[in-house]
Amino acid sequence: MLTSLAFVFLAGLAAAALCQLLHIPRILGMLAIGIVLGPYALNLLDPSILSISADLREMALIIILLKAGLSLDLSDLKRVGRPAVLMAFVPASCEILACILFAPALLGLSRIEAAVLGAVLGAVSPAIVVPRMVQLMESGYGMKKSVPQLILAGASCDDVYVIVLFTTFASMAQGGQASPTALLEIPVSVLLGIALGAGVGLLLGWFFERAFARRHTVRNSTKVIVILGLSFLFLAIENALKGFVPVSGLLAVVSMACVLKRRSTAFVSRRLSEKFGKLWIAAELILFVLVGAAVDVRYTMQAGAAAVGMILISLLFRCGGVALCTLRTSFTGKERLFCAIAYLPKATVQAAIGSVPLAMGLPCGQIVLSAAVLAILLTAPLGAFGIDLSYRRLLEKDGKAALNPPA
Repeated sequence: MLTSLAFVFLAGLAAAALCQLLHIPRILGMLAIGIVLGPYALNLLDPSILSISADLREMALIIILLKAGLSLDLSDLKRVGRPAVLMAFVPASCEILACILFAPALLGLSRIEAAVLGAVLGAVSPAIVVPRMVQLMESGYGMKKSVPQLILAGASCDDVYVIVLFTTFASMAQGGQASPTALLEIPVSVLLGIALGAGVGLLLGWFFERAFARRHTVRNSTKVIVILGLSFLFLAIENALKGFVPVSGLLAVVSMACVLKRRSTAFVSRRLSEKFGKLWIAAELILFVLVGAAVDVRYTMQAGAAAVGMILISLLFRCGGVALCTLRTSFTGKERLFCAIAYLPKATVQAAIGSVPLAMGLPCGQIVLSAAVLAILLTAPLGAFGIDLSYRRLLEKDGKAALNPPA
């Protein structure tokens, strides 16, 4: 495992640096190195690290979500209002609808199998979107109208919505009965996740304040360890309560970080955000290299042009959904275009659940996995490129609004 980690860190850093030198997104190099090192190419990664790949990717995702929560100003989010709620489910719903309408003709799937495909494709990748929105918030781009906050909040909720729909559709495709109350799990999961994180955040903020008042100063490094430990517990609670009470552990992580930001002084929250930013350097490598390692490029040959066409059609529907969410807002045409671009990339959820239909023995399993792989290869670089190359042209910079100006 240690040798595999050495490959992940050293080769991943080298590839990312090369991409940066060529002025292309670092993620491309990390994904490419993951594919090369993975079991479907050179097979240089130990099976032990691949067996815990999903857990490692989840840990990396928690780190960037904590940094996002510590950078997110809830007052800005309240100012955005309705679009922030709509972005959590409307674009994904439009993409699922596109699959239901067109996948039967293009890919020969039944309607319910097309819905399963849509649920796999429908999730935006927080691992790509969140760090870029945090960077924009720190540099002040789009802050006047809270564009990064809107996208960040929507991306955080989008995955919960899509995964619940995927579970429901997959059960129906297997011949099981989807409970009429299954869709109620989505708002319940969101609300309970936010409540759990907020409650723990309040208690944690109170504890740190009491310790400071009694001159038992808790170092920021210690705070980071405590916050990480509690975040891992949120995911454990989500898994333990699965089947009984739906709770979103990832939303609990973001909620706890937001409350801690409100309870802490600006200096403390900024220092914590900086420390999680340093952790993200290693976590980013683990996340994207292992996502690349999960990609079996052989399936892309089997998917063909029809799957590519389906992905492009679904992206057009997704962009239409984003346009609906930003109707009757003060956003300019350029800001609406940026929101659509920022909602394109897919990677994490597709890598996590793309193979599930095949493992379940569904007839559509092979084509779903093929489409998931293609979606990662096409949209991850497309979205990363789009965000990195367009934000300076499409968003207005407000230096006074920058949350965490670089030190």
